[in-house]
Amino acid sequence: MTRTLAIALAAIVILASCAGTEAPSSTTHVLISGSATPQPSRAKIVVSYSNVLADFFPAYVAKESGIFDQNFLDVDLQLIASTTGLPALLAGQTQIAHIGGSEALTTTAGGGDVVVVANTGPVWPYQLYVAADIKTPADLKGKKVAIAGVGGTFDIGIRTMLPKLGLVPDTDVTVFSTGSTANATAALLSGAVSGTLSSPPDTLKLDAAGYHSLAKMADLNLPTAATTIVVTRAYVTANKAVVQRYVDSIVQAIAKARADKAATIAALKKYLKSDDDKGMQAAYDWYVGTVLKDPPTPTAAQLAGIQEVVAKFNDKVRTVDPAKIVDDSFVKSALDRGLLK
Repeated sequence: MTRTLAIALAAIVILASCAGTEAPSSTTHVLISGSATPQPSRAKIVVSYSNVLADFFPAYVAKESGIFDQNFLDVDLQLIASTTGLPALLAGQTQIAHIGGSEALTTTAGGGDVVVVANTGPVWPYQLYVAADIKTPADLKGKKVAIAGVGGTFDIGIRTMLPKLGLVPDTDVTVFSTGSTANATAALLSGAVSGTLSSPPDTLKLDAAGYHSLAKMADLNLPTAATTIVVTRAYVTANKAVVQRYVDSIVQAIAKARADKAATIAALKKYLKSDDDKGMQAAYDWYVGTVLKDPPTPTAAQLAGIQEVVAKFNDKVRTVDPAKIVDDSFVKSALDRGLLK
């Protein structure tokens, strides 16, 4: 071997050694495979949902199918009653709440600075179920109807529906709070009340027990915000990318639910704690096929559609401008990137 060749080989060995042992700097990002995009840090967030209902299927599906994980979100999904859902959000105990638009309006009227970033309940999902002896709306006069909680979605729903049937809430019909949707159904089954709002799968249980649907709220074609996704404005400002990834996950979960019926029914069974195949099938068909047939884009009109009824509990709600608490940019971004396809 010549001296020149030996020197050249030594130089190559030294260069290769340096290249292979260089330590990454503290600012080096791990790259997603096949992409030059830095992988985002995983965000740990606590998310609430307000009732054991199929209304919240996008969150159930996103959790169970791994969509949250794929979007670098570590989501602790917790059941927190609607009466405490937004206080928990304002206190920082949760970062995102799946809750009725009525609570968002009331919280804003009370000085809370919250933002509605999606609406997964743009259609009233409820039917008014009544006892067998109630044949017409007039038969409900002097009777009781059960709701979950005062000021919650069931309460706003019944107070929206009864006037359409020619009945005055609290005058013609007593609105009776039971504390939960399960308790409201139980109150009707026990005969303690003559009616309640219901949706699949509970409607099947009521049908089997001899109760019947007197009216469907979906037939009223009223804009509403029955189930919204709410965050504080401060959290949105400080964590816009996290909120976007969360809304992305919800939109992707809706697409997943439409494409994978079996997986969605499995998620419903888990969160509704039911092995009733027929009931879960009915819940799937109703919520996936009817309630969320459109993208979950929030609008001011949806909140305005319930504002007057909510204001009957709190006059300050009339001063709230729904347009100022709606931010549709997150859903629009997800749709623009084709996440619902």
